Formats: sequence, C-alpha cells, structure tokens
Amino acid sequence: MSGIVKKNINRSSGVVTDEDIIDETLMKDAFVADFTEVTVATGDSLIFGDADGSGNTKRDTVQGVIDLVHGATAGVQTIWIPALAMYGTTANAAEAALVVTTAPNRPELKVLDFDASTREYAQFSIAMPNSWNKSTITYQVYWSPSNTNTDDCIWALEAVAVTDGDTADLDFGTQITSTDAGSGTIEDIQRSPVSSALTVGGTPIDEDLLFFQIYRDAASAHGTDDFTGDARLLGVKIFFTTDAENDD
Repeated sequence: MSGIVKKNINRSSGVVTDEDIIDETLMKDAFVADFTEVTVATGDSLIFGDADGSGNTKRDTVQGVIDLVHGATAGVQTIWIPALAMYGTTANAAEAALVVTTAPNRPELKVLDFDASTREYAQFSIAMPNSWNKSTITYQVYWSPSNTNTDDCIWALEAVAVTDGDTADLDFGTQITSTDAGSGTIEDIQRSPVSSALTVGGTPIDEDLLFFQIYRDAASAHGTDDFTGDARLLGVKIFFTTDAENDD
C-alpha cells in the first residue's frame, strides 16, 4: 500500500509523518490499475461505511447487495378491479351496473347492487403478472350503502386458476369473507377490512388466467349479514406478493 497515504512534513521538527487521510488518486493508481480481473462474481465482497456514523466498516457480498435491492422492490402489490369490469353470473346475478348520481358535475358512482335477502354473484378475471409468487392473496372491497342502516354486510371472494389449454369448467377455491358495517350515510365510500389469506383454486403457474367470483353472503352462511339495504359494489382491490422485479 506504499504511496497511497499522503506524507506530511512537520515544520517545527522537520520529521516526515503519514497523514491519516487517503489520497484517492494514488489509491486508484495503486489498486485499480493493477487489477486484470473484470468479472465480478456474486460471492465477491464489498466494503461499506456504517450509516449510523460510528466509523465502523461493513462487508457484504455482491449477492447480499442484490438481495437487499430485491427486498426493496419485490413484495406486496395491488390490482384494482372496478365494478364496471365485472359481470353478473347467469344465475342469481348482482344487479347490472348502475349509476348513482350525487349532484351535477360531481362524482357518479358506477356500482353493482347486491340484494339484502338473496345471495347474488358477479365475476371478473385477471391475467396475473409472472412476478406473482403464486401463493395466497388477500382483498378489500370498496362499496357504498344504499340506506342508513349500520348493520354488517358480509362480502365473500373465491378464485381459480386456469392454465393454457385446460378447461375453465372448474370449481372455485375456498371462499374468504370480509365483514364491514354500514356507515349510516347514503353515498358514503366504504372500504372493508383486508381479508385473511385466500388460496386460489387449481395450481397457479405463469401465464394463468385467474377467475374470481364475488358475492354478498346474504344467506349468512359465514356470519350474520343483517345490513338491510342493497350493498353497492364499487370495486375490489387485490393484494398479491411478488418475488421478482419484472415479468420475464
């Protein structure tokens, strides 16, 4: 390492000493120019200064840095599905997309109405990104009450994955519910709690098409849905976890 530390002459004694600083130009000339290896391997190490100002140094591998960046860019993502992208099922369909008007030149609510006494259904589909980790998902329902009742409305969602060349004549996976009480005010925008983990039926792989079915559990098989008015569905937010930064 000779030559990379600056020399200092003490003016009173004439003694030559090493300063406690690094000459960056000399360091580059002494180290970098002499290296012939140009390929960095994932097991190679890097040196870092500690961020907390302690003056300590840290060592990590190139792979460790890649994993750190990966952890910052891969994780939970969301997809928004508006009610207008859904369709009522052939049997027991939710009422076709309605427009709920507020006042002129203010937001209009495009909704599907779900009855208080009869279980009604709507469906939608998503071609999931390949970066999805193919594991469980969760969801949150955006809806609006049609009356001033404050009792519970129970939503349920189920899903199944269909692979290229396979039939869509499949059973949905197990439904998962999310319960939200009416706010007591018509035209309020409500968000249900994020659901617990939902397992997609089938065995999802890259490029699959996922079919979803949402319904209001008016028959109260999974609790007590006693909200007395139509529940007006605005859309569903799907939460899924990625394990890659892109869809390659």
